[in-house]
Amino acid sequence: MHRYLRALVSFLALGHPPAVALEFQQERIRVHGFASQAAVNTNANQYYGARRGTALDFTEIGVNASVQLDPDLLLSGQLLARRAGEMYDGSPSLDFAVADLTLVSSPQRRFGVRAGRIKNPLGLYNETRDVPFTRPGIFLPQSVYYDKVRNLMLSSDGLMFYGESYGEIGHLSLTLGGGRAVIDENVEWAYLGDDFDGKLEAEGTSWVASLWYTTQTEDIKLGLSGFVSTMAFDPGANSVLGAGSIDFLDWIASFQYNAQDWTLSAEYSRVPLKWKDFGPFFPFHEETIEGYYLQGAYRLHANLELMLRYEEDFADRKDRDGSRSSALTGGITPPFDFYSKIWTLGMRWDINPSLMFRVEYQRHQGTFALSIRENPDPNALEEDWNVFAASISIRF
Repeated sequence: MHRYLRALVSFLALGHPPAVALEFQQERIRVHGFASQAAVNTNANQYYGARRGTALDFTEIGVNASVQLDPDLLLSGQLLARRAGEMYDGSPSLDFAVADLTLVSSPQRRFGVRAGRIKNPLGLYNETRDVPFTRPGIFLPQSVYYDKVRNLMLSSDGLMFYGESYGEIGHLSLTLGGGRAVIDENVEWAYLGDDFDGKLEAEGTSWVASLWYTTQTEDIKLGLSGFVSTMAFDPGANSVLGAGSIDFLDWIASFQYNAQDWTLSAEYSRVPLKWKDFGPFFPFHEETIEGYYLQGAYRLHANLELMLRYEEDFADRKDRDGSRSSALTGGITPPFDFYSKIWTLGMRWDINPSLMFRVEYQRHQGTFALSIRENPDPNALEEDWNVFAASISIRF
């Protein structure tokens, strides 16, 4: 009987929302869920399905569960149905499914290993980005957490080793892992610029690492994390591209300060990219994406929070006005499509512990944050544009 119960609950959970706990012969199964619906309005360009109007094409529904088989072994995982404009159609997918084995545990330290589809420990928010209640806004800062390649950043299939140390000076944690990156059509659109005849797939092992320091009082958090991978393109019979590859390294430096009534967060990211052997019809060879943001959140009341954020993102840190990158496309793609500068003002209202309402305004200059899949025609893009969004989220 135990074998079948364990097999049934190999999809499991992350985060700390209120839980439904069921006990079966000393085994505890916890089941969580959430759902969120957003309304998005833009005056130009297409953003999460909205183009010059309002759309209800940003929906998230998740169910996760965990089971503690014994004190040292935890199984957890999550199924997510996500609709996000043209990027995701709402089909259920496996966000993560992990077996977490603690090898050493004491009041001073903990070491262990995780296996399965594992969340990549990148930055402050990547491991919890799919839960609306744990995000700093309706949308994450796109200068660091690119939603147009969300699945690539979110998780990997493989092994991950971790160690944690607790002392008088604070909490130190290190994670090292390797596996296979999760590639979908959005990655091809983002890094190749179109849906070409052929398939882009992970090549070899992808590596992820993170190092975090947190003070004893948890008021200061510092982190450095990175993800290295190679993708290979297998062209179809009618493809204009050759059998090329893409090498990239995504690394993020993170800082967060928590006070009683406010939180200050800042992150800086670089993504060196190299395209090889795609042939004469592909103009790009080497660039370094650069992005950063500064974000402040102030709690007016225990259940009411204001957020202000400024972020910048550049397709090539050596071409901040986009002129050189535009010239590589023969001027077809405008320079402002190679950078984004975004102001965001948001409000969060926790109506009760299980129900949250958010509203957000964004002022954009440039369109690099946009998905090419949603905006395939560069001639239809506008440099200056606005976004209004509101969302309602529930959890159990």
